[in-house]
Amino acid sequence: MGEGVVEERIVKADPVEDPAGYQREMVALLGGQDPVDVLASTVATVRELTAGVPDEVLNRRPEPGEWSAFEVLGHIWDSEVAFSWRSRLVLAQERPTLTGYDQVAWAALARPGFDTLLDAFEAMRGPNLLMLAAVKDEDWQRVGLHTERGEVSLRLLVETTAGHDRAHLKQIEQTLAAVR
Repeated sequence: MGEGVVEERIVKADPVEDPAGYQREMVALLGGQDPVDVLASTVATVRELTAGVPDEVLNRRPEPGEWSAFEVLGHIWDSEVAFSWRSRLVLAQERPTLTGYDQVAWAALARPGFDTLLDAFEAMRGPNLLMLAAVKDEDWQRVGLHTERGEVSLRLLVETTAGHDRAHLKQIEQTLAAVR
């Protein structure tokens, strides 16, 4: 994401420079809701927010350096790819290394259109939710070692991912309001 992005007004802490602050803010965005329920509602919320919105509007940036709604969805997709891999590592290995990724470089990768990308996100999120539904109580405390954030439990990984969804749903809402 570039300078002055809409999300920065929602989330203050930098995920690399202040990982503990970032994680606190992500968890706070849940407002006490179950993170798995939040994850389960994301696709429907994106569909509601973008229903009937023309591609021209979905692709419009509110300001130079800020992401369009389509680019925000692309970032949510990228995050789901990372979450899918990281959560499986934590569940299947002992204290695996969880690498960070360059979200700006990933955002520059080719993507299908908005509807196709949203369908792909839904197709990946569904199996991830099934996996989470099968997690045993004791496995929520399994940890991985994130290269930027240190030790991260599966529970915290799920909570921050759900909070991340919330932040970017708000960003999509704000972006669409700004570009219409």
